[in-house]
Amino acid sequence: MVRVKCIIKYDGSQFSGFQIQPKKRTVQGLLEQALTKMHKGKPVRIQASGRTDSGVHAKGQTIHFDSPYDIPLYNWKQALNTLLPNDLYVKQVAFASDTFHARYDVVEKEYRYYVWNEKEPDVFKRNYAYFFPYSLNIEAIQEACGYLEGTHDFTTFSSAKASAKGTKQRTLYAVSCGKQGSEIEFIFRGSGFLYNMVRIIVGVLLDIGQGRRQPSDIHDLLAKKDRRLVGETVPPEGLYLWNVRYGEVD
Repeated sequence: MVRVKCIIKYDGSQFSGFQIQPKKRTVQGLLEQALTKMHKGKPVRIQASGRTDSGVHAKGQTIHFDSPYDIPLYNWKQALNTLLPNDLYVKQVAFASDTFHARYDVVEKEYRYYVWNEKEPDVFKRNYAYFFPYSLNIEAIQEACGYLEGTHDFTTFSSAKASAKGTKQRTLYAVSCGKQGSEIEFIFRGSGFLYNMVRIIVGVLLDIGQGRRQPSDIHDLLAKKDRRLVGETVPPEGLYLWNVRYGEVD
């Protein structure tokens, strides 16, 4: 038995999220369907670094699965990509130790969120960036980003629907915001993320950019641990799971 680790990318706009769901087109569903075909009808279950919601994209999602087949890495990649649709692609394959786990061994995740900040929408970006036609103070947003870095309880920035048990404490190693032309890029690197955490944070940062809140309000919002204090979750189309990092061994 070998453990195979894959880095995959997908355009999330036509998927009902990552996790398998009955009668829905999902990333996990299509990957397991392809693997089952390769294994002559025997089901193969995959494990991922985490789930992404409907409409969310990935540049560097990581999965692993076990197989009795001992075939070259290039053949794994070629076979899987032959069976997968053109909005889902295996970009890298490696053999991993039998103790490696795509979810539990994560050291750092990076998410990026893109905003199209223009008076009129771009129809070609509608599935890949959040259209936001209001003027923004980028410097104020950048100041607020600094207050989010470090280890905090992010209850205020977690969906009330979150099913995860245990602590809501997470560590953000780096949070940044930059604007190039009409596109705003938010980058979040952290030890882990709560459900909808990035999308809720971006909504608050956009409020700060509009002057509806002050950058220093971040301290108060973190301290109060109350999701009701912040606005709606911004849409999924601007969100990308950019990279997942593991320890030096892998």
